[in-house]
Amino acid sequence: MEIDMSSLDQGAPFAGATGVGAKRGATLALLAFAQLIIALDLNIVFVALPEIGDGLGFSGQTLQWVVSAYTVFTGGFLLFGGRAADLIGQRRVFIFALWLYAISSLVGGLAWSPQVIIAARAVQGIGAAFLFPATLSLINRLFAEGPERNRALAVWGGAGASGLTLGSLAGGLLTSAFGWPSVFYVNVLLAGVAIVAAFAIIPRDGKRHEHRSFDLPGALAVTTGATLLVFTLVQGPEYGWWSTAIIASTLLAVIFLTTFAVIEARSADPLMPLRLFHTRSLVAGMTITFLYMGTFGALPYFLTVLLQNVHGFTALQTGLAFLVPSIAIAAGTQVGERLATRFSTRATLVGGMVVGAIGTALMVSGADADSFYLSLVPGLIISGVGQGIVWTAMWIAAASGVSHDEQGVASGMASTMLNVGNAIGMAVLIAIANRHVGGLTGGALKIAVADGIQVAFWLAAAGIVFSLLAAMVLPGKPR
Repeated sequence: MEIDMSSLDQGAPFAGATGVGAKRGATLALLAFAQLIIALDLNIVFVALPEIGDGLGFSGQTLQWVVSAYTVFTGGFLLFGGRAADLIGQRRVFIFALWLYAISSLVGGLAWSPQVIIAARAVQGIGAAFLFPATLSLINRLFAEGPERNRALAVWGGAGASGLTLGSLAGGLLTSAFGWPSVFYVNVLLAGVAIVAAFAIIPRDGKRHEHRSFDLPGALAVTTGATLLVFTLVQGPEYGWWSTAIIASTLLAVIFLTTFAVIEARSADPLMPLRLFHTRSLVAGMTITFLYMGTFGALPYFLTVLLQNVHGFTALQTGLAFLVPSIAIAAGTQVGERLATRFSTRATLVGGMVVGAIGTALMVSGADADSFYLSLVPGLIISGVGQGIVWTAMWIAAASGVSHDEQGVASGMASTMLNVGNAIGMAVLIAIANRHVGGLTGGALKIAVADGIQVAFWLAAAGIVFSLLAAMVLPGKPR
């Protein structure tokens, strides 16, 4: 999908910079490219997992950590990364995060043992945790609140949707042509291009006229607590919710997060100022991002299972099948920008949620064991457009009313809820969907899996409707 960025050249100059016009478009293109890298890395490894397992001698129980290490460390470091962008500088953190991506991807491609590649994926996750809030806060700083920022967020969101599709396609093509290390080496090239461009394009961080402490105790407490919480949510279904490891990580997560809350309440310069919770739009945005990933964010997993395990699609065919929802989501991000600019963020969110819920419900009939892919397409398109609308509008809500100096931590707070919401939503929906598949084989197993996926689609649609309550908290008057 081609996105017109010429309309973004009409705004005021960057704060502290002289470039306008073409440089504004180039900066947005780079920030969108960074979002594409993040989205690409989420999916590109999935297709290569079997070859990684065979090549490095993974056991069936440990191979999942190639995915889980990335997820756990991303979720654990998001708030840390967001605050670092505020205090150290968004441009500096943006470039630092890209270096983490490049180096860890190189190590991942050269990995000679399971331990090395898992460590590389963990560092990639930390890179994502620094890059995502730095990218989002740069957009919120460089583009004025209102139509200008709405357009920028729509371009950024469209790039993310494109990256998810490219990840599936690139993973299949690169693995079949060059082997599994190529899915890591491609990130070295992409991150390297982005690093060079960042030095040339992104305006320098402004000078800090006041000395601010980093609140190291708070950073350590929240990073440890969040990492343990995401570990619990991601590994709970695999280890068993009553296993010793999961119970221990849950208790420790509660202890560390409680300690963090106490530290922040007493700190003169907190990592996460508690007054931000008085910003109604930010709290609503955080709630919506949580519910979004617990509902919409779980759909790709169930679609992958339906297409591969029930209908027998290959990995490449599955990637091609995801072109339809990805294009629909990308289109929805552009519609969301226009609706938010013309009406209000609340009205845009409500409209997107209603459209998304209808589309998700329509997917139920296409998820039958005997159905064809074409029967899924209407629901995929309608649900995808709704997802794109909500994606753009929820980030507009999360950034509204937050000062420039706190955009990083606000982005970190909202994106942390995104990660946690996905982990919780996936755990709940997978548990419900798989409750009747134990001991089944052959055709009976396929029917039970398809039935469970239909239930998951219904529950996701219901959760999307429930998220309307959070949207109604936002102001309804037009901008």
